[in-house]
Amino acid sequence: MTDKQWTELVNIINGKKPEKIPVGFIIDSPWLPNWFGINILDYYTSDELWFKANMKALETFPDIWFLPGFWSEYGMCTEPSAFGAKCRFYENEFPFADKTILTTDDIDKVVKPDPATDGLLPFMLNRLKTIQPQIEKAGHHIKFSVSRGPLNIATFLMGVSEFMMACMMEPERIHKLLGIITEFLIEWHEMQRKVFPSIDGILVLDDIVGFIGTEEFKEFGLPYLKKIYDTPATVKFFHNDAECEASVSFYPEIGINLYNPGIYTPVNKIKELTGNKMAILGSIPPRDVLASGTSEQVMEAVEKQVTELYTTERFILSCAGGMPPGVSTGNIKAFCEMNKKM
Repeated sequence: MTDKQWTELVNIINGKKPEKIPVGFIIDSPWLPNWFGINILDYYTSDELWFKANMKALETFPDIWFLPGFWSEYGMCTEPSAFGAKCRFYENEFPFADKTILTTDDIDKVVKPDPATDGLLPFMLNRLKTIQPQIEKAGHHIKFSVSRGPLNIATFLMGVSEFMMACMMEPERIHKLLGIITEFLIEWHEMQRKVFPSIDGILVLDDIVGFIGTEEFKEFGLPYLKKIYDTPATVKFFHNDAECEASVSFYPEIGINLYNPGIYTPVNKIKELTGNKMAILGSIPPRDVLASGTSEQVMEAVEKQVTELYTTERFILSCAGGMPPGVSTGNIKAFCEMNKKM
């Protein structure tokens, strides 16, 4: 992000009402490579193409905030790779990490990874260090440390169904696993901040909190997320585009001040449940409207979203979740055009 964009983002989070609602999107490998005209594997393996794809998005849509901005990642393989997961990479499909915990007994063998040396993490950091001068020459700065969340990583290591079952049947072992993952994530975010002093934000993505109830979230989600967000960052950004009503009222307590929800709970309801203490990045349907709809349908959805808000305070116009695959330049421009008219 540019310094100006960052200042405006912080103002939004602090409750300052802008003259015009800003537009922002989370962008990463599900959308950016194919939109740019390359395959996903090239995006992951070429620093040059990765940088050019991100720059092309900034140049094509100069009025949009792209979050976290120049995201160095390898899809869902990023953090599981540090735990020894076998990672499968395809030419133009999303990568996949194989399970490493086949029975709950295997949790006793899990060792906290070293983010400086393990898995794909050193490659993530080195890409950013290599390209940092070009990022800054373009007027942008690396502002966020980024990771998947503890429940998300745990389900990649064990499987979603297996993780859910173990939460009920062997909670002690799940707490042990989540504790190890959380300590690893704290170190990983600290390392990113140390390498890039420009970082003043944290982004954690964890859809699995949307698959559990309130009591389960209070036991298996809240304490671990709270530890991760207990960090010296001005912007504390969380993404969960699964269900959120069972957990969202606890997000301000965790420290979250910017939230990217899914389609399941209206923005007004989220604001009500949280006392409007968080900024919301949302929330038109990503797949069925932004990706698959016509420009007219996109514009209608933007108009509906804005007119239904009871307040535009602490709000950034976006889609529900990250930018999905297949979104066209025309639909993004229609999105921005409608917002300018509002």
